[in-house]
Amino acid sequence: MAQHEQQPEQRPEPQAEPRTEGVGPFTTRATWRLPDGGTAVWESRKARRRALLAVRAPTTSTAPAEPAAADPVAVARLGRLNAIAATAFVIGGALFAAGAGVAQFGSGDATTCASIYFAGGLFFNTGGYTSLLQTVNAPRHVVGTAALVTRRWRWWSYEPHRLDWLGAFLLFCGTVVFGVNLLDSFLQGLNVQQVNRLIWVPDVIGCILFLTSGHLAVLEVCHGRPRIIARDLGWWIVAVNQLGSVLFMVSALAAYTRPATGSLVNVDIANWGTLTGALCFSVGGVLQYFERP
Repeated sequence: MAQHEQQPEQRPEPQAEPRTEGVGPFTTRATWRLPDGGTAVWESRKARRRALLAVRAPTTSTAPAEPAAADPVAVARLGRLNAIAATAFVIGGALFAAGAGVAQFGSGDATTCASIYFAGGLFFNTGGYTSLLQTVNAPRHVVGTAALVTRRWRWWSYEPHRLDWLGAFLLFCGTVVFGVNLLDSFLQGLNVQQVNRLIWVPDVIGCILFLTSGHLAVLEVCHGRPRIIARDLGWWIVAVNQLGSVLFMVSALAAYTRPATGSLVNVDIANWGTLTGALCFSVGGVLQYFERP
């Protein structure tokens, strides 16, 4: 009788771990092999802002690499959020610049300036929260496939392990703290200590949050290695916004009220820093219109 050897069980080849890039525990770019021999490259900013996943053809193929877009639901969703956020920052920045101009050139009283700043702050709140929504509802990648998966709509999530979420969350927190500063600026009859505690301190905290958020955005777009990427629109947006955050901080430091004299450290620097910093955010908002799905 013929003897039949038992054939070994065929098991699927295990999926190789993706090659990741980023900073610390955060991943901002991942590359993995596809079943057809090609590769897929996921970048957090491109997936979040443009709903794209880069797909490279196999090395033996002459076909050009093509980006793989998320489904129409995700594309439409991110497009709307991007337009809202961009518009909010353009208008908010313009109002902040107008408020600083009124303060610098003396064309209105303190209440007028505070009202213009407060209106601008509401638009900054809108832009900050919409940016967070864009991060929360970004399509997710699945290692081993060339697709982005759209999840159900959410108004909030807690994902501190994501660099993009952390940056957007700190940005939104900064706009909220600025709102406290702007509300307190309507108070009348404050002494120097109260002005510094209720108005100046929230201003500085808001600037620190903006600077931290901007730094995380730079790390994200540069994948952990800060550098100039002149051909990347995303890099220009985060660079211009970070410059605006720096100018806001300069303005805040110059707006400290000296207890001995009751006057600001330098009113001109405070006003011009706010004006130019606000214009940077307006410019960043205009550029953001072009970074869409």
